[in-house]
Amino acid sequence: MHVFEGTVAEASVRLADPGFVAQCAKRYAAMHGRPPGGGELTSWSESWPALVRVLVAADLHDLHLLLEYELPGSSQRIDALLLGRRASHLVAVVVELKQWTFAAPHPVGTGMLMVGDREVLHPGRQVGGYVAYLNDWVPAELELKVRGMAFLHNASAELLGHLRAHATGGPSAVYPLLGADDFPEGAEVSLLAGRLQCADVEPADRQAVDGFLRARHRPSGSLLARVADTIEGHDGFRLIGDQDKARQTIHGAIEATVRETPGHVVAVTGGPGTGKTAIAARVLGDLCFKEGANPRLLSPSGTLTQQIARAVGDSARGLISTLTTTLPRGLRKDTSIVLLDEAHRARTDPLRRHSEFPDLFTRLIRECATLVLFLDERQIVRPSEGTTLDELSRLAQARGYTFAHIDLPTQFRCGGSRTYLDWIDALLTEDGRAPVWQGTDYDLAVAGSPAELEDWIADHHRAGCSARITAGFCWPWDSPSTPPLRPEVSISWTDETGDHLWQRPWNSGADGILAGTDTPGRAFWATDQGGHQQIGCVYTAQGMEYDYSAVILGEDITWTPNGWQARPEKSRDHALHGLPPRQYLRYALNTYRVLATRGTRGTRLYSTDSATQKQLRRLVIGAGRHP
Repeated sequence: MHVFEGTVAEASVRLADPGFVAQCAKRYAAMHGRPPGGGELTSWSESWPALVRVLVAADLHDLHLLLEYELPGSSQRIDALLLGRRASHLVAVVVELKQWTFAAPHPVGTGMLMVGDREVLHPGRQVGGYVAYLNDWVPAELELKVRGMAFLHNASAELLGHLRAHATGGPSAVYPLLGADDFPEGAEVSLLAGRLQCADVEPADRQAVDGFLRARHRPSGSLLARVADTIEGHDGFRLIGDQDKARQTIHGAIEATVRETPGHVVAVTGGPGTGKTAIAARVLGDLCFKEGANPRLLSPSGTLTQQIARAVGDSARGLISTLTTTLPRGLRKDTSIVLLDEAHRARTDPLRRHSEFPDLFTRLIRECATLVLFLDERQIVRPSEGTTLDELSRLAQARGYTFAHIDLPTQFRCGGSRTYLDWIDALLTEDGRAPVWQGTDYDLAVAGSPAELEDWIADHHRAGCSARITAGFCWPWDSPSTPPLRPEVSISWTDETGDHLWQRPWNSGADGILAGTDTPGRAFWATDQGGHQQIGCVYTAQGMEYDYSAVILGEDITWTPNGWQARPEKSRDHALHGLPPRQYLRYALNTYRVLATRGTRGTRLYSTDSATQKQLRRLVIGAGRHP
């Protein structure tokens, strides 16, 4: 998909029309279901004319130009793509456009930069990624030769010099970084065309361009082999016991279904720590080894997607991606097997459906041969999300698909303590009738204050363990994405030593790896340096795990002799606003269950409500003796 397709000459004429960018924005909104952002519109208005001027000056009028070309199998877009021909080969030139006037080295990330408060890839590395992506996804029969460059039309010679020096010796150095000074007025046409990677490129005929646009993209064999090898050798995706048995059972279900006509659903259920994500990743790796494979690993959770993609590497882009409401491109009904992890987080809008079953799932199964979903019904935390085993079974039956169910009985989180998981499940049901804790195989206790929680977390962090604090969404979250973060989680209490106030920031909302020094981006709060200094929420903790977990229960749920009482008015989560107490309670209990099952070795609980805190202390008498 793209917002403009035509020759350079045609683009030059269209850009003279003041309404051209608005027309492209309208086409973008029709394709993506949302309008482009203001910054994006500004970029189009400034960068497109700058590019087309140098293309015209280089006498490349008849080359084909695509603006905002969406990569196959991905939601990522190339700013501009030139298409032409050299001898018998189709040639594509990737053009990354930047308006930068300033950039600084990234304090941590190799091949990355800071532009203001934004964390970005080096332009050369970005171009290289797009080139590699096209090589990995465009069908070999097109015989496409891919080149690339970055055009920083506002950059000074000094900035370009720094960026080129930053790229020296690395993969970013392969692709030229060009500025306005590289296209002086009156320069030889051949010189300009050479700098644009087009000196030997001739116009392609319409048939060749249409062949590129209509091609059914799929992952190449070399891409699948790289991803398979990485997953197979990654310690985080090793399976044991019931996990490996489930993996083999999934393959058996897949094999049994693909022998028949496409249209099959496999549901894999399991509680926290049963290894759903590890199994999904390992099955993806197994599928990548198969000849003619076309698998995908999707998750509605951007946090989980980014963590898996980082573990597997850049090659996995397109094979591993976040599922929102738009389906991945490049799926094929006859060959595609889609693994959907965290299916309970999928946006299924059960309260606003126009049909009996989730539109997202019905569209997805129409596009693939087999759909494998991993879910835990008690991790549904929003009314707009979720599905159930029963619903999936009925969907398969109604559509005439085969259906298989695999349950994962053994969990490997929380020290493998079935006692703790049973206890937390009993505690976080509506009646809250949990027994007094008597477990000896898991470190559980109730903290006397948030300061005590923080000291416990800090001690484990200094000992080299991973440890995090999470809380219910009961405090404002208006902080900027980058430091200094506001200390919005604010708790006061009184004890025998006097009055106290404890304040800490929520995790950063930044999308990148790093939001600032010792402040990871939201997707990496649970794993990266500095995350223990911010408070996480269910959206950054779900799907993650760490050694020690401290959980703050807010006043959105409080204990009474008749069980849990919901107080939706105490919640700051906009996704839950307006829910009646009984309905809110379901999502709140699921939320705290998620938060209380992240710790592999120990958990501390604390409630800001005095009656709830008293009840927790009564249930956990004498606990917390473990190191």
